[in-house]
Amino acid sequence: MRLLIVEDEKKMADSLKRGLEEEGYAVDVAYEGESGLFQALNNAYDVAILDIMVPKPDGLEICRKMRESKISTPVLLLTAQDSVEMKVKGLDTGADDYLTKPFAFAELIARIRALSRRSRSEVALHLQIADLTLDPLTRRVARSGTEIVLTAKEYALLECFMRHPNQVLSRTILSEKVWDENFDTFTNVIDVYVNYLRNKIDRNFEPKLIHTIRGAGYVMRVPSN
Repeated sequence: MRLLIVEDEKKMADSLKRGLEEEGYAVDVAYEGESGLFQALNNAYDVAILDIMVPKPDGLEICRKMRESKISTPVLLLTAQDSVEMKVKGLDTGADDYLTKPFAFAELIARIRALSRRSRSEVALHLQIADLTLDPLTRRVARSGTEIVLTAKEYALLECFMRHPNQVLSRTILSEKVWDENFDTFTNVIDVYVNYLRNKIDRNFEPKLIHTIRGAGYVMRVPSN
């Protein structure tokens, strides 16, 4: 999942970015409204986290312009104002949820997951390809009943593959969905992580699920009966 954070408190924004990346998310950050609006209108995100008080334009205006542009990305507003009027105003602009500062990081994660499940029709509570299973709620992965332990980035990569079975995913697509806007697509990091993933989910099992399409990228192929 790829997230956008628009937050002018740099220390808080950077802290959220680090924490969310440790959870396996790809995160882009904007420290003021103008760049945040540009990113929201020009990139595909699974969830946008907007601080209401970010300057020029504020979070409410960013949300409004997203909806005017027919962008349905779920919006979670961050606000220091715990008034009913502010919450209603935020929801009326097209936001999906709000969180009052200060908040627990665990609650932020729970709300992000709830928004992503609600908004993406392709999200299933249980993903399965052949004998490989993934539970997005518990983040448990198993093959043939054997639990497989993955790092946060390996998990994010596997979830991306399992949500797009039989689709060739280029390195550019994988970088956009699993890493962030600053990722250097000319490195071999993606190939390294695909290899890590293969060693864990394919090496000791049949059939092999992840395949290389030379010159195009990778595909998780559903075995034909």
